[in-house]
This record gives sequence, structure tokens and C-alpha cells, in this order.
Amino acid sequence: MNGAAAEVKSESVVTVLVAALMNLGITIAKLIAGLLGGSAAMVSEASHSMADTVTEMMLYVALRNSAKAPDAAHPFGYGSTAYLWAALAAAFTFVAGGLFSITHGFHSLHDEPADDYLLSYMVLGISFVLEAISFARTIVQLRGESKRWSVRPRTLLRHTPDTSLKAVFLEDLAALIGLGLAATGLLFTEATGDPLYDGAASILIGVLLLAVAVVLGHANVSLLIGKSLPPRFRQAVRDEIEAGEDITAVQELLTLQLGPASVMVAAKVDFRDGASGEAIERSCRELEARLRERYPMVMYVFLSPWGDAEPGRGAEPSP
Repeated sequence: MNGAAAEVKSESVVTVLVAALMNLGITIAKLIAGLLGGSAAMVSEASHSMADTVTEMMLYVALRNSAKAPDAAHPFGYGSTAYLWAALAAAFTFVAGGLFSITHGFHSLHDEPADDYLLSYMVLGISFVLEAISFARTIVQLRGESKRWSVRPRTLLRHTPDTSLKAVFLEDLAALIGLGLAATGLLFTEATGDPLYDGAASILIGVLLLAVAVVLGHANVSLLIGKSLPPRFRQAVRDEIEAGEDITAVQELLTLQLGPASVMVAAKVDFRDGASGEAIERSCRELEARLRERYPMVMYVFLSPWGDAEPGRGAEPSP
């Protein structure tokens, strides 16, 4: 793995570990407050934070495993294992976090109201500060990577192959929203004496978790199947190839995201008529070097002379 890709990987590992440690402490505090105070929303928030902690540990395992060097059995490396573990993490969030919170909320709609609101408010306040610290760390990484790629943070978040960054961002954002829902439910229950609001907050927290799990699951399954680079970057790669010496056109271009920090580029190119074999070899070597220098995530480049052949099935169409 080259230096730039390793730097991104290392930054993602730190982001995930910070989020996991924060959520572990928050889980314990919320569970104690929920059990002592009798708040359904607090117990649901504890399950929310526990789900986040487990999923972030899964993301940590994903990042470590995906960094393994290629070998004879896996010549393109282990990058796709990150998407497998991230998909499992999304499934865990869906079941352990979302469904539990919704079920617990429905069961608590007609229970006795909470007994100790002060403890719950204190835990919610501390949790908000800790989640905000984790979220700020994620924002710093997101802005740094978006600056590196010269795109807006929102665009990077939508297209980034680093699903750990996307997962931590969405989980931290959902956690902050969930804390607001829990606090609102407690406030209305305390003011009215009706546990309906506390239970409803728990249900909404569960729905929020389900939404996050579905978004992350879809993103990771798409990458597991095999996803190309975004259109803007495909066009940039095409332009770079067509600018190569002795190359007149790119007839077929295939790109594949092999992992969070690994991309494969394969192209069928039309070389200048009369170009010698030596010139073609030189052009290919220089082009591969330029692609890897400009786009550090490009690990594999395959170029094939193709004359005027028609693009095959599965080719990325020319713009």
C-alpha cells in the first residue's frame, strides 16, 4: 500500500477507535440511567450506543483485515473484506439497535413514567458532549479528504469507498439526533406524567437506526458486488489515458473499487498508427506511473491495444 493510501487508512482507524471508545462509555452511563430512572428512551439509547460500539469494532476489524498484502490466493488483496464486515455491522445495527428500540418503545407506551429525570438529563448532557467530540473528529477527517480530492464534503461522503468514514459519520449524526429525541421524550413525560412520549421517543430512535442501517447496508452491498469509480473520476482517468503519448483514443474503460484504498483500471486503447512496440511499451509504463502518482488509490493498471474494435459488454460508455 502506498503512503497516501496508508495515511487515509490510518486516519480512518483512529476515527473508528475514538468513536468506539466514546460509545462504550456512553453505553454504560445510559444503561445505568435508564434502569435506575425507568426511562424507555434511555434504555433504547443505551442499545443504540451499544450497537454503535459493536459496529465500530467490526469496522476496526474490517480496516485491519483489508490492509493485508496481496498473496497468491488473493492477488488483488483483501480490500473487499472491509465491505463484508461493514455490511455485517449494518445488519447488527438494524437488528440489535433498531428493532430492539422499536419493540421496547411499544412495550413501554403504557408503563409507569420515569422516576429519576435528573440522572437521565445529566447522562444525556454528558453523552451529547462525548458524541460531539467524536463527530468533530469525523468532520475533520471528512474535510481533509474532501480537500485532498478537491470535492465538497457532501459529495465525498456520497461516493467515498471508505465505508468506515461514512458509517461513523452517520452513526454519530444519528446518535446526536437520538439524544435530542430522548431528551424531548423525557421532557414531555416529566411535564405531563404520560409515559407515551418516552415510549414514542424510543420508537423514533429505533426508526432512525433502521434508516442508518439500510443506507449503510446498501452502500456496502453495492461495493461488495463490484462498483466502478464515480463518473467524474472515470472521466479524469479517461482524459489522463488519452493524453498519453502515441494513444489516440480509449475505446473501453473499466474501473473497479477493490477496497477502501485500492482501485483497478483496465482499458482498451487505440495507439497511433505506425507506433513501434517499443513506443507502445514506453507509453504504457509512463501512463501507469502518471495514474498512480495522480491517484494514489490506483493500485493496478491494465492497458490493451485494441485497434477499432467495438466496446464489449459491461464497458463504461464514453461520455
